[in-house]
Amino acid sequence: MNPTATASAAAATGPLRLTLVVGSNRHGRFGPVVADWLLARVRDRDDLVAEVVDVAEAALPMSLEPTPEATAALSGITPKLARADAFVVLTPEYNHSFPAGLKNLVDWHFTEWQAKPVGLVSYGGLSGGLRAVEHLRQVFAELHAVTVRDTVSFHNAGAAFDDRGALRDPSGPDAAAKTMLDQLVWWGTALREAREKRPYGG
Repeated sequence: MNPTATASAAAATGPLRLTLVVGSNRHGRFGPVVADWLLARVRDRDDLVAEVVDVAEAALPMSLEPTPEATAALSGITPKLARADAFVVLTPEYNHSFPAGLKNLVDWHFTEWQAKPVGLVSYGGLSGGLRAVEHLRQVFAELHAVTVRDTVSFHNAGAAFDDRGALRDPSGPDAAAKTMLDQLVWWGTALREAREKRPYGG
């Protein structure tokens, strides 16, 4: 059998490749605490394998100019997005929307998002970041991505976790994460099979 065909078949039937995008680069951010919790939920599953893109580690200019510095920064980001079968985007809420650094990272890419599902996890104060989530749905629709219905949101997130980064009451968030990840796997599997049979040309 052709080794390339064998590798392609394995990629199309193995665990979904999930890229978690950590969307905050603010000083003193809370995002890594939520990201670590979510990655632990992902590692409990055998249908997902995860890697991380962190906006705080992405030195991308806002000009969208393909400078040597931008090219160097993209070399560590774009391949993780391109090989993903699905995404989870983790966002705080800043001024009723999502952070500029996250929008900048999204805007540097296009085909990497196409015909792939996106799960959304948010955190914040009273609103739990849900207004940021609704804005992201519009952005990803424009990029031909599919956002799954159910989200995970942390209202007054700082109080939900203890000093060790563990949830004080994990039952609700764990159940919400399972629902979201189950939906993400369904869509990710269906869209991966569809792209394999007929590359997306939208």
